[in-house]
Amino acid sequence: MAKYQRGDVSIYFEEHGSGFPLLLLSPGALNSTIGFWSRMPFNPLEEFQSEYRVVAMDQRNAGRSSGPLPVDDPWGGYADDQLGLMDHLGIERFLVLGCCIGCSFILKLIERAPARVVAGVMEQPIGSDETNPGVFGPRVYTTWGEELAQKRPDVSMEDVNAFGQRMFDHPFVISVPRSFLSRVQNPLLVMPGNDSAHPTGVGLEVARLLPNSELLEDWKSPDTLPQTIDRVRSFLQANTPTPVT
Repeated sequence: MAKYQRGDVSIYFEEHGSGFPLLLLSPGALNSTIGFWSRMPFNPLEEFQSEYRVVAMDQRNAGRSSGPLPVDDPWGGYADDQLGLMDHLGIERFLVLGCCIGCSFILKLIERAPARVVAGVMEQPIGSDETNPGVFGPRVYTTWGEELAQKRPDVSMEDVNAFGQRMFDHPFVISVPRSFLSRVQNPLLVMPGNDSAHPTGVGLEVARLLPNSELLEDWKSPDTLPQTIDRVRSFLQANTPTPVT
């Protein structure tokens, strides 16, 4: 349990286990924190720390992390934090597992630094399609922003609204253009969601567009969860680089 500091940005992170690095990017939208993993169908902190060096983090201005609002480039600001943390830990290449907004973080990381992301697991990607108009409107960031502005005299609701609009006013997977997905060569395991923020159709389309993807459907029920964890573990193991001796 520690803090990574870069200028005015302070990122809370935890490391568990040892082995090849596995970065976790939590669900929770703008409240993306380590604690959200305990609410998910399975907790990768518990499942994989015996095999990997698991790195988990609270995203900027969520939980125990803080920093200026990156109004000009919200997704880029988060990617800077994530890559900066990996640099701080001396990690050049890593696996990544993200849930919800974490899937869009993964795609932004691949856009920014494709050679560093060895492979990734995308658990219920967020996205916009014909089934969920308006889901990623102001309600996604207003309450979060009001709470932040109450605690931070340097943050105004004008800043929050500019940040939120610039972050979420984009189609499909939001963090990167739809056309980008067809250029991604990194191996990705896609596990579609089944609600308004994580439409099944978005997950299926993401898997279809990615040239090097695997698809895992019907993964969340108690009956299938043991097989799901085995499949995720197998995917990670298949894409873990062999140590150089």
